[in-house]
Amino acid sequence: MPTPQALQLASDTGLDLVEISSNGAVPITKIMDFGKYKYEQKKRAAEAKRNQKTVGMKEVWVKPFIEENDLNIKMKKVFEFLDEGNKVKVAVMTRGSKKVLARGKDAVPELFAHIMEIVGERGTLESKSKPDERTKSIIISPVKQ
Repeated sequence: MPTPQALQLASDTGLDLVEISSNGAVPITKIMDFGKYKYEQKKRAAEAKRNQKTVGMKEVWVKPFIEENDLNIKMKKVFEFLDEGNKVKVAVMTRGSKKVLARGKDAVPELFAHIMEIVGERGTLESKSKPDERTKSIIISPVKQ
């Protein structure tokens, strides 16, 4: 419980008596303009939010037996996303195609290896999809500078 002298002092100066901690034997209080304090806290939180950088996730779809020129076009888009600072998810469509089932259990891993070879130093492999997932994908994150 604050002392009557502290209450009187706060009201005389036109400020608020704010309880900081009540855990101890004597509660700790502070005389301040509470409205101004809340306003400054809100401004600091808005400034911190404005200055934080968000990393987005972009997605590029390819087919397992994509031609080299088509892959180069897709890779231009991947490089664009990486240069902007976004992560890129490269997903492969493998929906029941007889070509995929017959020719290529190794087609998707080979494609991912080729993509990472093209990306080179511009990005790093962050994660791969699980082997039992229907849609295979890798996530490439931009290299920190």
